[in-house]
Amino acid sequence: MRVIAGEAKGMRLKSPSGLNIRPTADRVKEALFSMIGSSIVDAVFVDLYAGSGAIGIEAISRGAESCIFVDNNKKSISLIKQNLAITKFENRGRVICADIKKAIKQLEEKDCKADIVFLDPPYNIVELQSIIEFILNSSILKEDGLVIVEHDRNNTGWTVSLALTKQKKYGDTYLSFLS
Repeated sequence: MRVIAGEAKGMRLKSPSGLNIRPTADRVKEALFSMIGSSIVDAVFVDLYAGSGAIGIEAISRGAESCIFVDNNKKSISLIKQNLAITKFENRGRVICADIKKAIKQLEEKDCKADIVFLDPPYNIVELQSIIEFILNSSILKEDGLVIVEHDRNNTGWTVSLALTKQKKYGDTYLSFLS
């Protein structure tokens, strides 16, 4: 795993071993950041189900002001902290070890306002729609904010009831955008 572009371009990140983490493929990561383009610059980025932190670190590398990394696995949290240290982005990253809904409530209490919320949950997650609705109904997303979901092609039932602004397919992986 490596950072594709920006300040930390080419830096190798520590990869998960023995964890149930499915790192985002480089081509999907590149497509994602091509689609968000310059809106990443100076953005507050939230990386939910952060795993290794690779997406949030890519966001910082490409100019995000900061990133909040959320995962409920202590090994993932340790991996994120190591990768922030490798890239020297510790001062631009905040790491939260909590369930997604608890973390969002914590961020609301601290009056956090995110420009972009990215989530890459386990592909077999069944409560994805309720989690997305929880995010959209929270106060953490700026008025013109964007929610991006990376998900499996077999987990698209929720997209019917939520207003997508864009959706792209990369093999078995989908990127769905909501605002």
